[in-house]
Amino acid sequence: MPGKQWAKNCVSSRLCYSTKVLPVSEFAAEIDRFLDALWMERGLSRNTLAAYRRDLSGFARWLGEQRQSTLLAARREDLLAYLAARIADEAKPRTTARLLSSLRRFYQQAVRDGYLQVDPSDRIEAPRLGRSLPKSLTEIDVERLINVPDTNTALGLRDRAMLELLYASGLRVSELVELRVLQLNLRQGVVRTLGKGSKERLVP
Repeated sequence: MPGKQWAKNCVSSRLCYSTKVLPVSEFAAEIDRFLDALWMERGLSRNTLAAYRRDLSGFARWLGEQRQSTLLAARREDLLAYLAARIADEAKPRTTARLLSSLRRFYQQAVRDGYLQVDPSDRIEAPRLGRSLPKSLTEIDVERLINVPDTNTALGLRDRAMLELLYASGLRVSELVELRVLQLNLRQGVVRTLGKGSKERLVP
């Protein structure tokens, strides 16, 4: 299994990964500073920023417990050991790759801001990701799903409209739930929405 072999090539030992919680104040300031800079520069969504926070907080806790170290004092071997421990703990390759991406972004920003001279995540290879085929609904499945809401009720009408809009426009669920009436142009038949990275797009 590629993920397992990758873990063995880095550093093995399930024992080096712990889930005990350290006081958030020990690493929160470093993470907050990074997330503020990321939001200012790239305008990332709240969900994306929250994912960065989870990844960095988990690594920071592990550093404090297992290495008596901090985010800005971490070495390359610390990152390798943590990633290997996550894989040994049954983390999926895609999850591990995302975690490494979060760490890279954090340390690249720390070098740019002058907090570090050397990026400890440099030249660390991510585990290989297998290609998964997309799952799609048949036309009959879609019709059944759309017909589930009870259109005799206001709530059912709302749900039916949401399902119809998702099916017809290809909107993301996150875009749909954030949609406002002012973003609908019924005359032109388009929806104005903000996608990933706060980029505006018109959806027919």
